[in-house]
Amino acid sequence: MLFLLAAVVPALAQDPVKVDSKHYKVEFENSSVRVLRIKYGPHEKSVMHRHPNSVAIFQTDGRVKFTYPGGKSEERDMKAGQAIWTPATKHLPENLTDSDMEVILVEMKRDEGQPPRSLLTQTRHPTSSD
Repeated sequence: MLFLLAAVVPALAQDPVKVDSKHYKVEFENSSVRVLRIKYGPHEKSVMHRHPNSVAIFQTDGRVKFTYPGGKSEERDMKAGQAIWTPATKHLPENLTDSDMEVILVEMKRDEGQPPRSLLTQTRHPTSSD
């Protein structure tokens, strides 16, 4: 039982909402997506965590450093209004600017092998011309 708990806790601990609730808030969630509002103050950083495939929509201009497992890192500039695809990853982000940084992240829950689910089910209603 202890072995099972030791295996499950690290997996759950990688959810940014659980390990860094100061910066990550759930705005919306359903069976297909989870929408996060991410806010960092000047020079704040997170902890190592993971995201599934996502779309990031930047609310502010900024510069972010991402550190990956193993120590590799990269810096990226972002512009308010910019939207980018981000493949599933594990990282530790850091706001490199003197300003607040805000991002909306739409995390995909659908597995790549599953067919897309329709948001609306269309029903054809017969009319008198049918």
